[in-house]
Amino acid sequence: MDSHCPGNCAIFLHVMKIPKFAAGAVLLLCWVALLPTGVGAVPPPAPYGPVPTERQLQWQEMEFYGFLHFTVNTFTDKEWGYGDEDPKVFNPTEFDADQIVRAAKEGGMKGVILTCKHHDGFCLWPSQYTEHSVKNSLWKGGKGDVVKEVSEACRRHGLKFGVYLSPWDRNHKDYGRPEYLAYYRNQLRELLTNYGELFTVWFDGANGGDGFYGGAREMRKIDNRTYYDWPNTWKMVRELQPKASMFSDAGPDFRWVGNESGVAGDPCWATLNMAGRVPGGTSAGLNSGERPGTDWLPAECDVSIRPGWFYHAKEDSRVKTPAQLLRIYYQSVGRGACLNLNLPPDRRGRVQDLDAQALHEMHRILAATFSKDFVKSAKLTASNTRGNASEFGPRRVADGRRETYWATDDNVTTPELVIDFGKPVTFNVVSLREFLPLGQRVEAFALDQWQDGRWQEFAKGTSIGNRRLVRLANYLTTDKVQVRVTQAPVCPALAEVGIYAEPLGTSKE
Repeated sequence: MDSHCPGNCAIFLHVMKIPKFAAGAVLLLCWVALLPTGVGAVPPPAPYGPVPTERQLQWQEMEFYGFLHFTVNTFTDKEWGYGDEDPKVFNPTEFDADQIVRAAKEGGMKGVILTCKHHDGFCLWPSQYTEHSVKNSLWKGGKGDVVKEVSEACRRHGLKFGVYLSPWDRNHKDYGRPEYLAYYRNQLRELLTNYGELFTVWFDGANGGDGFYGGAREMRKIDNRTYYDWPNTWKMVRELQPKASMFSDAGPDFRWVGNESGVAGDPCWATLNMAGRVPGGTSAGLNSGERPGTDWLPAECDVSIRPGWFYHAKEDSRVKTPAQLLRIYYQSVGRGACLNLNLPPDRRGRVQDLDAQALHEMHRILAATFSKDFVKSAKLTASNTRGNASEFGPRRVADGRRETYWATDDNVTTPELVIDFGKPVTFNVVSLREFLPLGQRVEAFALDQWQDGRWQEFAKGTSIGNRRLVRLANYLTTDKVQVRVTQAPVCPALAEVGIYAEPLGTSKE
């Protein structure tokens, strides 16, 4: 049994809703097993509210990954294909999965999600259930498999791989009828079983409308509350890819943020009330989350590096600048969400140099910013430490480990942490993290600098969660900073406090 076992026990008992009388006995046994001779151990705080699963924790640690929108639309210059496209139009001349994945990795991404089938129904793998796929394209004489090549490139370059399979299919003759569900799940099973471990399966909310539908060329509408029978589709994903987190407006693992601009709300709580929600349903509450919420359902911010999701040559002059990408990063990752940035391959089957260069420059600035944390060499003093135990001491916020944290006694919910640098330092970015297995605990915080013999507040905020990045408009110079928790229903558990400086001259356009 390791030193974190009692904390894990407490979380497990909370999630499993073990009765209090039984939970107390189990936790007591945990602590007795750990007691050094003659010394009493200090228990961790009890979890507060909904807490994340292990797969959600692994997803949240990624923070930044990419989308790859690539299909017949790339060659017809459309955003949404109608479903009647000839598979022969799909013919990338220099397809290079390694170049695509390298561009993502060199831009700081931890993984990529491939649009294996968009609303037009064209499949980027040779599905045995349709002729509307790469097997009837001119690319590689119909012998190619984009999904295989991208998934293998991800493994070669150390990135995680995920898949997106549009629930809407404007090509298939049975869409809108019960028979389509078997077709959809058969294709999903192919993706879940033939391409290695997936970090996510991505479902969107575009449901029904006009389409080709096997030649019917008509309007078909569905009831998104019942038609897809999502619980059974999700069950299949759980069985075949137990580590994969699933996305939709309604999760079940992480949610849409409610816009396609890459901007999370402020606040952006990781909790949401899930009752009555379905993929493609209401957007109410998605941007800010809900506090208190019944479920742990953190947000993903999805946005394209270009105006459109698919490559269009006319948009080459409208690629987002590094400064614009940085602003999106601070308004997504910096508000506790994950950022999913789209990099659309062009008609060659490669990421354009313009896109790759903008992404790489953003990553260069971020890497330079977070290369030095002033807190690591500072003296840390807390107004309260849980049981005065080193296990929960203030030094934990600067040890670089997500699994350790500073915590206070249960009755101390608004403590202060003083960071003494010993000399003046200049900075403009502050990073805060909570210890997520204990839930989202802090509801408001403030930051002070020591100036003219007194504390002066320079920033404040609400939710922290997975990460809160405070990016100041101007650099500050001081020899001490104070972090104050100003509102919390229970004692805080902070896993990180970091203070950084962006490279001088970084644009904030």
